[in-house]
Amino acid sequence: MTGAIGQWVLLAYRIPRQPSTLRITIWRKLDRLGVARLGDGLVALPADARTREQLEWIAEEIGEMGGTSTLWLAAPGSQGQEQAIAAEMRRARADEYQAVIAQAHSAAQARPGERARAVKRLQAELRRIGRRDYFPPDERDEARLAVRILAKESAAVKEESR
Repeated sequence: MTGAIGQWVLLAYRIPRQPSTLRITIWRKLDRLGVARLGDGLVALPADARTREQLEWIAEEIGEMGGTSTLWLAAPGSQGQEQAIAAEMRRARADEYQAVIAQAHSAAQARPGERARAVKRLQAELRRIGRRDYFPPDERDEARLAVRILAKESAAVKEESR
């Protein structure tokens, strides 16, 4: 990230301790969004209409569970702070892309039917990661390439068996 400091949407929340399934549900939803965890009960995403709406829905759900939440629009105090948050988010996505790369390499050794299933699964995983990838790491392109290569190899083997 370079240039001016951007705006972020923050969700500050508290959820009742029991039942724990409510906390886990919210935790998983926030993970699927790829939030930056700034502290206990405080998460952030780069502000745009989509991320704001997603956090509004979660805030509403927290209220329905008997918890409390507040949505904020804010900017980090400095460009360095914003870069640190973005770097944390980028690292998290890089780890996810690395897992896809490893799975694609592993699937390349599998039987043709398993390989074809792996291609579909990994393509879906790339789409899921992409939805929460606000600061794409280099690993994104590597993961896409690994899955493309696996798909081509799978198609070639399928074609040969006809």
